[in-house]
Amino acid sequence: MNYTDLTFFTNEPNRTLLDRFKRILRSNTKYFDILVGYFRISGFYLLYDALEDIEKIRVLVGINIDRKTFDLLQKGQRILTFNQLEVKEQLKEEFIRELENSEDLAEIEEGALKFIEFVKKGKLEIRAYPKPLHAKVYIIRKDPEKSDDFGKVITGSSNFTQAGLIDNLEFNVELKNRIDVEFALTKFEELWKNSIPLDERFVEDIKRKTWINDTLTPYELYLKFLYEYLKDKIDLDKKQLSDYEDYPEGFKLLEYQKEAVIDAKSKIEQFGGVFLSDVVGLGKTYISVLLAKELGGRNLVIAPPHLVEYWESVFRDFNVYVKVISIGKLDKLLENDIHKNFKNLFIDEAHKFRNEDTQSYEKLHQIAQGKRVILISATPYNNRPKDIANLLFLFQKRKNSTIPTTRDLEHFFNSLEKRLKSIDRKKERGKYLKEVKNIAKIMREKVLKYVMVRRTRREILEFFGKDLEKQGLKFPELKEPKKVYYIFNEEIDNLFNETLKFIENFGYVRYYPLQFLKKPLKENDPLVISQKNLKGFMRTRLLKRLESSFEAFKKSLENFINSYKNFISMYEKGTIYISKQINVYDYIENDREDELLQLIESGEKKIKKFTVEDFKPEFKEKLYKDLKDLKELYNKWKKINTDPKVERLKQLINEEKLKDKKVILFTEFIDTAEYLKKHLKDIFKDRVFLYTSKSKKEAREKIERNFNPTHPNPEDSIDFLITTDTLAEGINLHKSNIIINYDIPWNPTKVLQRVGRINRIGTKHKYIYIYNFFPVAQIEKHIGLEASALAKLQAFHHALGEDAKYLDPEVEEIDTHKLFTVINSVRSLTDEEEEDTELEYLKILREIRDNEPELLNKIKRLPKKSKSSKKGEEKAVITLLKKGKLMKVFITKEDGITEEIDFFEAVKQLKCSPDEKRLKIDKDFYQMLNKNKEEFKKIFIEEKVKRQSSRNQTFKFITHLKALMNYSELDEESKKFLIKVLEKAKEGVFPEKTLLKRINREIKATNNTLKKVDIIKNSIPESYLEDEDRREEKDDIEVVLSVYLKKD
Repeated sequence: MNYTDLTFFTNEPNRTLLDRFKRILRSNTKYFDILVGYFRISGFYLLYDALEDIEKIRVLVGINIDRKTFDLLQKGQRILTFNQLEVKEQLKEEFIRELENSEDLAEIEEGALKFIEFVKKGKLEIRAYPKPLHAKVYIIRKDPEKSDDFGKVITGSSNFTQAGLIDNLEFNVELKNRIDVEFALTKFEELWKNSIPLDERFVEDIKRKTWINDTLTPYELYLKFLYEYLKDKIDLDKKQLSDYEDYPEGFKLLEYQKEAVIDAKSKIEQFGGVFLSDVVGLGKTYISVLLAKELGGRNLVIAPPHLVEYWESVFRDFNVYVKVISIGKLDKLLENDIHKNFKNLFIDEAHKFRNEDTQSYEKLHQIAQGKRVILISATPYNNRPKDIANLLFLFQKRKNSTIPTTRDLEHFFNSLEKRLKSIDRKKERGKYLKEVKNIAKIMREKVLKYVMVRRTRREILEFFGKDLEKQGLKFPELKEPKKVYYIFNEEIDNLFNETLKFIENFGYVRYYPLQFLKKPLKENDPLVISQKNLKGFMRTRLLKRLESSFEAFKKSLENFINSYKNFISMYEKGTIYISKQINVYDYIENDREDELLQLIESGEKKIKKFTVEDFKPEFKEKLYKDLKDLKELYNKWKKINTDPKVERLKQLINEEKLKDKKVILFTEFIDTAEYLKKHLKDIFKDRVFLYTSKSKKEAREKIERNFNPTHPNPEDSIDFLITTDTLAEGINLHKSNIIINYDIPWNPTKVLQRVGRINRIGTKHKYIYIYNFFPVAQIEKHIGLEASALAKLQAFHHALGEDAKYLDPEVEEIDTHKLFTVINSVRSLTDEEEEDTELEYLKILREIRDNEPELLNKIKRLPKKSKSSKKGEEKAVITLLKKGKLMKVFITKEDGITEEIDFFEAVKQLKCSPDEKRLKIDKDFYQMLNKNKEEFKKIFIEEKVKRQSSRNQTFKFITHLKALMNYSELDEESKKFLIKVLEKAKEGVFPEKTLLKRINREIKATNNTLKKVDIIKNSIPESYLEDEDRREEKDDIEVVLSVYLKKD
């Protein structure tokens, strides 16, 4: 049946209002009058080609109000009439809103531009009726010279929109009688006379305020891109901190510190925590206390033992309440839920908690619940993405984070770990290091930019230099470190090399007895792992003390001999105790070897008892052989009475005229420090001072008076300070500008921390000098001192073999050549890797704000979906998209490949000068734009899949919970509890490697269902189950801007 000429039509197939219009309008139509409540450009673009030959089009549109407004007006007895300004503004907003929400199609743009063109030519007149209008009438009059038909009128339910023309099921009627057309025309004319004209300026304003604006320059969009990314930071420099009158006397608040505090506070408010990760020497402690003042609430600081008093004093100086607890005393905070009394949790040296497998991490994780978490560390990342992840999980949920780019943090970091593990670090070293850098960049862009405050010295100097200058402050210049070679004669060199072989081949059986059990334990048994690690630590310890000083090494041999004697005595009595509960790292890092050995030998921490019969007979033989070898080596070293290293130190003091300067010498070992003090007394008399972890509080205060230039009670009684890494953190020593690294620093980060004590703003020194000691052999001098020193380093490494990883727990792998280069490089010691910085672009925006405010205001108001075009290396479309707080940049190239790019890559492509010409945008722009949009949409689909695809301890725990919830005899209270636990487990709230692993193991060990429920109730701390005020974002995807790149 042919429906094309029926009086009634409904938008069903072949019966749409659009089809009817096109057929009628193209047949000699001269005038087209439209009277509707809604007129949309989406309707116009569908029909504009059929309107080309029509002489005059008039559109009369009504004013639309929502129900709430209508009710308010009725209550106030106001007549529903609007003035001209109100009418124009409302209609303008409707048109703008429609274009903002329209599809991104060339046809829509063409239709919109044609609409404006028709208005400007006078072909189309549009007016607004100043009262609500609900009519839908279309009057079509034919050209009398070409047709005998006067015209037609169509009326019904369809507005002039895409929905009304084709999409919705509508009911319309076409009236063909002249009397009906004339009646409709008469009514139209009456309304037209009383309507408000919308002139050329009206449509030009719509064009200017929407994406059809074709005058926007590439430079304006470049600035718009910068603005959208950095708008939250632009005015940080204009904001002020509160309570500045409470600052201690002499304290200078620096601009970079102020901005760090304001930025950190904002990040905490949004994400619950922040990393304070400025490089060493920029005053993170002061930034922390200023942040505490701004946040309000009670403050808890967890810090290394030797920094507890320092943190207390800083907070006290600023009149801020604080409770400072040592890292090793977390249990005290959990007793009676003391930790719940605090709102702000500051964790100093946060990188010490990077390992989620430890009890310390589990305790800290529990303490952190419900608090604002501030992680303080210049080095939170050590080549493993998990380092950052585990710290991040202290204030973010693994599977449901508030970080907009990465909801499933666990999946994100696991995928990065897999990328690294897929590369053989030894065989493909270059590729591995490159991937480490790539991953660091990905983490910065997708996670850390939301939760980290980090600036380098280079950034501070470049972007805050004027403020420093105004305050009369400066950074000193770090001179290239000087290599100090001490030379072994032939006798010492031979014994030294023999000792290296000894260290390599020695049995260490006293520290790894479990390998001699008749019935061996499994390789993954905690006891076996613990002893294997201990053996590695002891071997490494011997080597490091050999390099440090002959005195320290001899004492180590004495300790080893005594330890073996005690162990053999225990063995001969028939019983052996094995312990695993000792934190070997802590004892070794803090130079407490004697205590470590005593603990190992005592039964205090024992968890297993063995008899002599449990061990193979060869165990006893090897014990005695080890003891015999130790004694022989010790006797050889006892005969060495010269010390070329000490003699070289004395020579250096004279050569460099260090006697009259303030010098700080670092060594890893107390024995070496004490030994050096004895030898330097002759030179410095009572002006040489020793400070170690054994020293008292008064000694530290004396050092501060001597070496901290801002101390209120300065003193000058120390010239030469000998210390361990106890003073490498949390103290200002910049009255000195000379550091001597007496031992080879196997972890470059430690050197960075040492240098950070004197490389500080406010020093009076212009230069900083560093001296690094290296051993060389007399017989190798012909190959050059540096080559000889490298050969010795390599020999150390070879002697340790696989145990080289124990040289420092913070360092995954030691490359001797790289180590030698790094510790002797200025660039490495200032931590100034060339990184892109947002501050460069923030500076551009601030300069425009201050010097061209009108331009910045224009940039702020640029329409949604703004577009422009510029010259590029290849044809492509770059699009900035956002959904709520999430912003991402995609690029589609001519070959059809679409990929996400980061801020800096986008800036590189968009950057241009103010006079960059706008090029013509081709029709393929829209195809490429829509590919970018599709790629953005995929993120949200993939995110849901990720959250459902994990098979770890959480997955096992969830499986247990679901099984328990099906138990019929479970009481209602227990069911509610399990539902709450399940909800939190799905979000990834609980620590994986400790808490959940333990619960899963205990659940598996019993078949009693109620006991399983009790295990969960007794194991999950209440703090994990507290509700949060968190709303899920439901924002639509928005195109912020697009730039079309053309080759010419």
